[in-house]
Amino acid sequence: MGGQAFWTTDRGSGWEAQRKDAEVLQGIARLAMAAPRRIIAVAVFVMVGAAVFGIPVINSLSAGGFQDPTSESARATELLRDKFEQPDQKMMIVVTAPAGAHSDLARRVAIDIVEHLKRSPWVLNVSSAWTSPPESAARLLTKDHKSGLIVANLKGGENDAQKYASALSDELVHDRDGVTVRAGGMAVAYAQVNHQNQRDLLLMEAIAVPLSFAVLLWVFRGLVAATIPLALGGLAIVGTMSVLRLISLATDVSTYALDLSIAMGLALAIDYSLLIISRYREELTQAGDREQALFRTMATAGRTVLFSATTVALSMAVLLVFPMYFLKSAAYTVVATAVIVAIAAVVVTPAVIVTLGSRLDALDVRPLARRMLPWLKQRPASEPVNSVFWYRTTKFVLRHAFPVGSSVVAFLLLLGLPFLGVRWGFPDERVLPPSASARQVADMLDHDFVDDPGMTVFVVIPDARGVSLADLDRYAAELSRVPDVSAVTAPTGTFVAGHRVGAPAAPAGLARGSAFLSVASTAPLFAQASNAQLDRLHAIAGPGGRSVELAGLAQTNRDSVDALTRRLPTVLGLIALITFVLLFVLTGSVVLPVEALVCNVLSLTAAFGAMVWIFQDGHLGALGTTPTGTLNANIPVLLFCIAFGLSMDYEVFLVSRIREYWLASGAAQGKRRSSAEARAANDESTALGLAGIGRVVTAAALVMSISFAALIPAQVSFVRMLGLGLTLAVLADATLVRTVLIPAFMHMLGPWSWWAPKPLAWLHDRFAPGEAAAAAVGRRRWATEAGQPAAGFGEQQRAAAATDHG
Repeated sequence: MGGQAFWTTDRGSGWEAQRKDAEVLQGIARLAMAAPRRIIAVAVFVMVGAAVFGIPVINSLSAGGFQDPTSESARATELLRDKFEQPDQKMMIVVTAPAGAHSDLARRVAIDIVEHLKRSPWVLNVSSAWTSPPESAARLLTKDHKSGLIVANLKGGENDAQKYASALSDELVHDRDGVTVRAGGMAVAYAQVNHQNQRDLLLMEAIAVPLSFAVLLWVFRGLVAATIPLALGGLAIVGTMSVLRLISLATDVSTYALDLSIAMGLALAIDYSLLIISRYREELTQAGDREQALFRTMATAGRTVLFSATTVALSMAVLLVFPMYFLKSAAYTVVATAVIVAIAAVVVTPAVIVTLGSRLDALDVRPLARRMLPWLKQRPASEPVNSVFWYRTTKFVLRHAFPVGSSVVAFLLLLGLPFLGVRWGFPDERVLPPSASARQVADMLDHDFVDDPGMTVFVVIPDARGVSLADLDRYAAELSRVPDVSAVTAPTGTFVAGHRVGAPAAPAGLARGSAFLSVASTAPLFAQASNAQLDRLHAIAGPGGRSVELAGLAQTNRDSVDALTRRLPTVLGLIALITFVLLFVLTGSVVLPVEALVCNVLSLTAAFGAMVWIFQDGHLGALGTTPTGTLNANIPVLLFCIAFGLSMDYEVFLVSRIREYWLASGAAQGKRRSSAEARAANDESTALGLAGIGRVVTAAALVMSISFAALIPAQVSFVRMLGLGLTLAVLADATLVRTVLIPAFMHMLGPWSWWAPKPLAWLHDRFAPGEAAAAAVGRRRWATEAGQPAAGFGEQQRAAAATDHG
């Protein structure tokens, strides 16, 4: 049949523009019917090619990316590396012997390791408890003198140093003749995080895919249909890997992007394919004709998929504002995934539907499940909408909108209260499990050694030309008087509490017109004492009036948090603008976007509160991780953008369906002059919309939460935190927000939910893509067999909507 009769609707202003937009999706449906096998063959070819090209990206990714490369600490670190061969990437090897670090056996093992490190082309310099001058060597011994430390400064920066550290560990770090050897330091930690993440990916797939498939078998009504989202997800995952590999040729990409590509690829593929297949089955029940049902599906569900993917992609694209490539990598990943899944959903899924025909419902496992589980009752294919769960619960919420809505708001705010006590930190070796050697070495540095090199603050003087040694002496003496500073090592000697300790040293901290001093600190990292110490160090005037820059973990943490907080208002503003524009284009309302912003933020409160309560404060045993008293500041930002985009995903699903009923009621065109009738039409549209889409949203959220929950067993603590946060955010959004808050707000706002100023309303009517097609589907669905136009809500609408719950 031709599609033209389907598009015969009332032609208001801008109908031609709307029709052209709708015909794009109609054209895709025609293409799917004309050459479905060719489309599928091309998709398989692309998937295989993407897998061959994309999978090797695993070896090109980095475990870093949490630092601001434009910050003060980054500049100071670069100068330390280039001029003084003092990089921030260190490999630390602890040698332990029962007879003591100075026993002949321990010395022989340690010297052998030092000599190998000195010969390595990847090592800048080496110091150790066995080869350094006596005063320095003493600080590299444990308090019981049973263990000694070897410190190797590595070349390669944040990305390559971890590879060098991994290779050196494989070569040198193993127990010998009763002497225990352990490798640590940030370079080793990054390498171990990378390896751990690759192992966790396999575990994640082993958990997510079987559980998701089990749920899909039920939700998609059979084995055949359930394979469609997994195939689309696989295409999205390998396609995203190909994109990441291309990007990695030009810039740094984080290894955690792989976790996101799998979770988001499966989640969005399931969302979009479920929406399209469910709507196709509904339209097939209404129309009785497969071609017409596919046309209508593409005009409604296809349009929703494109809006949803655009929303998710743009919500994540704002992460590009941040300078850290950890967050930039998340933006690359989710934008690529959303685009690939959307294209596959609107092109490949219709082709698969056409190819399968009636076999789409083949191999239904539900009868077998009902025989095994008698309590699973079979529901009739079409039952009165009054008995549909989503319709009944929505009606209850509409009747008690204020008490129910306010209770949910209060509950979500209560869950979010712990977030008010958040303290920001920087990821260190404690993100690894206790079995990791980098974690064990870090614990020894914290408790067994006199000094922890990780707490040192480096003061760099980029331009020290003309600065006298006396000026450096005075400056070092002032630095040493700052509270929680145990010593300052300057080019002219070591100072404690304002006084030189020992004889003046050779000016080793001077090179090519620059200088640096090392400040040994006892202030706990990420604590208020550490921040206060940095403020006091900054407040001291540089030697000879020269500017200084600070480096070290404490300053790096401060710079990273500042980089996030400074840009956060811009990011939030962009997200609000994107939300407003896209929802306005979808609905023609300026009220619903504001409502969506409020509801989406509320849906995140439980996740943010749980992150602080569990992972920062250590409740519930921190879910098997080590509570550090801080949160990695990158994770809440990442979680916010991902969860907000997914909340908008469900918002688009729900509001687009409610709007179809609202348009079909005639109230949108002013045909209902009574405010009471308009309010009743708004309530009924909300109830019918939830009756039609509630099952889809809940099923999609369930499967999506499985994908995210598969991150929780990860051994890297902040990946576990991200998995828990996303799981809670998705479940809270799909249950409390979509099924309670949205109906409550829709009722309290009434017809004002759809209001827009006249100029904006005219603009929307003229240019909104696919609006005429969606309205036509709504009117067609409520038309009688005799072809009489449907106007107003009545038994026709409710009878037709009764099949929507599915």
